[in-house]
Amino acid sequence: MSQPESATADAQAGGPSNGTPSTGQEPLAKLAERHGLRRAIARPSLPVYLRQLWERRHFIMTYATSRNVSKYSNSALGQLWQVLTPLLNAAIYYLMFGLILGASKGTVSDYYPAFLITGMFVFTYTQRAVSGGAKSISSNLSLIRALHFPRAALPLAYTIQEFQQLMISMGVLVVLVVVTGQPITWLWLLIPVALLMQTMFNIGASLVLARVGATARDLNQLLPFIMRTWLYASGVFFSIEDKVTSPVNGAGLPQWVADLMYFNPAAAYMELMRHILIEDHGGIRPYIWFVCVFWAVFALLGGFWYFWRAEEKYGRG
Repeated sequence: MSQPESATADAQAGGPSNGTPSTGQEPLAKLAERHGLRRAIARPSLPVYLRQLWERRHFIMTYATSRNVSKYSNSALGQLWQVLTPLLNAAIYYLMFGLILGASKGTVSDYYPAFLITGMFVFTYTQRAVSGGAKSISSNLSLIRALHFPRAALPLAYTIQEFQQLMISMGVLVVLVVVTGQPITWLWLLIPVALLMQTMFNIGASLVLARVGATARDLNQLLPFIMRTWLYASGVFFSIEDKVTSPVNGAGLPQWVADLMYFNPAAAYMELMRHILIEDHGGIRPYIWFVCVFWAVFALLGGFWYFWRAEEKYGRG
């Protein structure tokens, strides 16, 4: 076939023989869009993404439950470790900070065991949920690359796993608080509300760290140091109010220091739960409720949006 005849045949076939679109031909992206085609890994719209998550709710719950069962399957005490771990931590902190360093002195001296145990259980819930969310993507790359599903299901499942463990821990916490001499009051009806707000914050924070951890692999190495610093700054084993009212070098700390420390979400949720469970801890401060609601809504909405924006990037590389 002569050269002009070959060019004519290519043009009739829709382009050159090497598959490159000829000048003036409709771009492939527009052609695919016109016929209703889209990329397999394209990020869906936010409403569609939420619907996909809801459709996979049974997978999320099953995945969280199976991880819960298998987590301690190789240990003799099994699921008891989810209660023993915060209790042992509380015992160590009581020995080191309560007795040796004198953190139990001050306004919380009469109920320091309940004060410390409540703080440990509440902080441990957030610590485990956030730490699990940070590695939820990087630890499941084979699952992500093999199956198509909303990637937010993974950090969400990790948070649900920790919530399931918390339900057992809360039963133990309630018993311990009563044993230490605190009465059951009507405020205990607010426990589900406090846990709901903390869970909303945990989900949002897990989603943020899941996206960061998907690319910054060194995050898992830094996270223990970050969590330890967060623990010390959140008033787990000391009263923030005592740091304001008690003299330090002849003068108390300014009140704005306490307000700033209470704006820390971990400190706010611990303080709220302490006010609910411990009658001697006094009334609930209104701004603590405001801080808890703010972090619950802001973290959940902002974290979900931040994670969804990178949906197409998870599992690559």
